[in-house]
Amino acid sequence: MTDITAPNSATDSGFFGHPKGLFVCFSTELWERFSFYGMKYLLLLYLTKYHLFSDAGGLDVLGSYAALVYASPVIGGLLADRYLGMRKAVIFGGVLLVLGHLGMAMEGEQAHRVGDDIVRDEGALQVFYFSLALIVVGVGFLKPNISTIVGRLYSADDPRRDSGFTIFYMGINIGAFAAALLCGYLGETLGWAYGFGAAGIGMIVGLATFIGGQKHLHGLAEPRDLEILQASSPLGLNRELTIYLCAILGVAVIWKMLQFHAVVGLTLNLMSLSVLCGLAWFITTRCDSIERQRMIALLVLTMSTVVFWALFEQGAGSMTLFADRVMDRTIFGMNLTAAQYGSLNAFFIFVFAPLFAWLWTSLGRRGLEPSTPVKFALGIAQAGLGFGALVWGAANPDNAGLVAGYWMVLAYMLHTTGELCISPVGLSAVTRLAVPSVVGVMMGAWFLATAYSEFVAAQLSKLAAIEPLDGSATDLAAALQSYTSLFVDLLYIGLGAAALLLLLSPLLKKMMHGVH
Repeated sequence: MTDITAPNSATDSGFFGHPKGLFVCFSTELWERFSFYGMKYLLLLYLTKYHLFSDAGGLDVLGSYAALVYASPVIGGLLADRYLGMRKAVIFGGVLLVLGHLGMAMEGEQAHRVGDDIVRDEGALQVFYFSLALIVVGVGFLKPNISTIVGRLYSADDPRRDSGFTIFYMGINIGAFAAALLCGYLGETLGWAYGFGAAGIGMIVGLATFIGGQKHLHGLAEPRDLEILQASSPLGLNRELTIYLCAILGVAVIWKMLQFHAVVGLTLNLMSLSVLCGLAWFITTRCDSIERQRMIALLVLTMSTVVFWALFEQGAGSMTLFADRVMDRTIFGMNLTAAQYGSLNAFFIFVFAPLFAWLWTSLGRRGLEPSTPVKFALGIAQAGLGFGALVWGAANPDNAGLVAGYWMVLAYMLHTTGELCISPVGLSAVTRLAVPSVVGVMMGAWFLATAYSEFVAAQLSKLAAIEPLDGSATDLAAALQSYTSLFVDLLYIGLGAAALLLLLSPLLKKMMHGVH
């Protein structure tokens, strides 16, 4: 059994006073997020402008892909914890991600119209779907486990732990910021293959960094028990090879699921119903009164995040199409592409994360820090108000009928400040409110809610779907009206859900029994 305590972690301070292994994880996650966000904001534009998908068809692919990406880490984390260990899981996931992102660069022939029909390169599309499936499974193995390694670099009482995670998460946002700017520019100006290819190269760099930096991880990412890993499975192979084989079979299954979107929705519905029924049974039969109330409060908070993320994730859906079709994208003297606007989320995290950290600490010293339910309500309200900014901008277009890009900047700013009210405290709330025996289940439920919200986000975006000609809006005024109608609805959804949660917050705070 491998020791998971970092040897002499207090004396390992070669990376800005932190263990050198943090640089390995920081760099790996930075480039993984670079590859992920490098293609995220290009995906819908690529489908609608190159392969001439309808808005609804492109959003179905985006919603199914995003939902599966956020659901897969639950399985990848479990397999690594029990069998593979973090090193093997990250390397295997990284290889799948490299293959997937490079496969995305094989764009094939551009679709074209023949009369009323659209002729597409079906072979290239099958490569595209298979590449997405590789990315889904690759993220599942890599993302949860690189974070786990960071935690293992520090002893339980190491005062550097929190700041280490802060540095690590800044790497995520550096990768997201750079990717949206670079890949968004390359994809929309030089060619889609360049944008997706750059994302793939980024992942190669990240994987090479991780493999080359193993000595700085002090063996902390190794399997817990090699004997269990090498034991024979029912297939006649050892468990390690069996896991890899099942993962490849999983890629094949997801490859098909991405082409039958109703299956993804049905799967998410069945999983959500099963989890809710199981938790209802557990809460009713296995919890005392305090545990029961805390668990119910946690479930309410978890379900409220579906509303927030369904609004927030319009960024890669309806907001990207809005920016591409009805917006003057010139801001501060720069003419950005629609995909490059996706970098604003990471930019505003750089700007506001330190401010929010100071704000909560300062209010806490005065006994004025909002409770977790109130923070959630504030976050959802700000997500709704972000669409209010776009509605206001749409009501005041320029002489050409285009909306000023500054309204999109304001929308992203409000969405990001909303995220900072919810995201940093969400996982902490799970660990503090869940009954210890089901913390893992509740963590899985939290990620399942996020996955579900991705699917919901795409369905909401479809309410503004139009039928563009070759990916561009043919009737600017009609397109603007369609997006405005959607954004008005999202404004009311956000404010309504926030008001309801705010009304419930005193009761939820009471049910939390002192857990802040």
